[in-house]
Amino acid sequence: MSHVSGAAPPANGVEAAVVQVALRAREAANDLALTTRAVKDAALHAMSDALVRATPEILAANAEDVGAAETAGTPSHLVDRLRLDAARVSSMAQGLRDVAGLPDPVGEVLRGSTLANGLELRQVRVPFGVVGIIYEARPNVTADAAGICLKSGNAVLLRGSSSAHHSNTAITDVLRATATESGLPADVVQLVPGEGHEPAKALMRARGLVDVLIPRGGAGLIRSVVEESTVPVIETGVGNCHVYVDADADVEQALAIVLNAKTHRPSVCNAAESLLVHRDLAGTFLPLVVPALQEAGVTIHGDDAFLAYDGVERADDADYAGEYLSLDIAAAVVPDLDAAIAHIRRFSSGHTEAILTRSQSAARRFTAAVDSAAVVVNASTRFTDGGEFGFGAEIGISTQKLHARGPMGLPEMTSTKYVVTGDGHVR
Repeated sequence: MSHVSGAAPPANGVEAAVVQVALRAREAANDLALTTRAVKDAALHAMSDALVRATPEILAANAEDVGAAETAGTPSHLVDRLRLDAARVSSMAQGLRDVAGLPDPVGEVLRGSTLANGLELRQVRVPFGVVGIIYEARPNVTADAAGICLKSGNAVLLRGSSSAHHSNTAITDVLRATATESGLPADVVQLVPGEGHEPAKALMRARGLVDVLIPRGGAGLIRSVVEESTVPVIETGVGNCHVYVDADADVEQALAIVLNAKTHRPSVCNAAESLLVHRDLAGTFLPLVVPALQEAGVTIHGDDAFLAYDGVERADDADYAGEYLSLDIAAAVVPDLDAAIAHIRRFSSGHTEAILTRSQSAARRFTAAVDSAAVVVNASTRFTDGGEFGFGAEIGISTQKLHARGPMGLPEMTSTKYVVTGDGHVR
């Protein structure tokens, strides 16, 4: 079946159009649940190769989206999320190959036993079925989500933002065509048709047709999906990530980590947004970190200790609570480790927090007391990523506590069922 057009259906037909793609996704998911790992892996490799071959077409489509975004005055960090180049397309393709190389979670036995009455009991992983993903700006999510859903046995309904429509369409067309060539239903990957907000809202209301919904984007999008959806939601959160430089930190190492966490790619959710420095190290560390950050183009929003340096802007609670996604960082000097923990508990979004220290006791206390999806010791927050964790391409970073938390790889895209085997047993 050819790719569903992005043209908006009649206003009274929006929900009907979403129901139709969901029904087709259900049929595709039923077929995919019975597909062997060998077939799925071969399809993923074929999709990877096809994306590389289609790089010129994908970049041409992306240039339309980027040009429209720049003309509309879209902030630079959002344009960066939207923009593709040959390296980013290659990275998407590599993500599919990485997923193909991972174990298939479907059918994994989590636990099993023989009950006292002789019944054999096994709890096994099974696909969700149909997964809906609502996301903003980042067309690489299209390939990442399709690949990880396919490998975990799920059909996926993708609702990207209008700003990435041409990019998402080009990528999806490649994936759908390759799925068919690989012997899979094209409808294992579909874009939800239509324009504006109504198709996304119809997807949120498709309970019974869509098994789970995952939002990826800013705080406003995530809040809207969580509050309005009747479909079960796995919440991915914003990333107000903290780096705490302890009194016992290695200064040279800490400086390199802070710069990497903030400047490596500031527009992503695992970039550092807040810097905390122990008072006992401030006299040594601030004269190094302030000019280094400023030289890298970072605007520091700080407390009185940081305001002693030229070019630093005063921070308020909104700065400490926010996610910049830009070359900005909130900064403060804290009297001790417990004060750093208290600051993080107050302002963190629960994504990733890092402590830089040579003290094992400080590291143990920090990792025990800080309640986030990832807690890092002596490394950059940028490592909170499915690929970096060895999971392959990820669906997102879950900051909730039910079902999945942290980078969501293949196992997190499954549920379980119990298989009970007897021999004429009756109760």
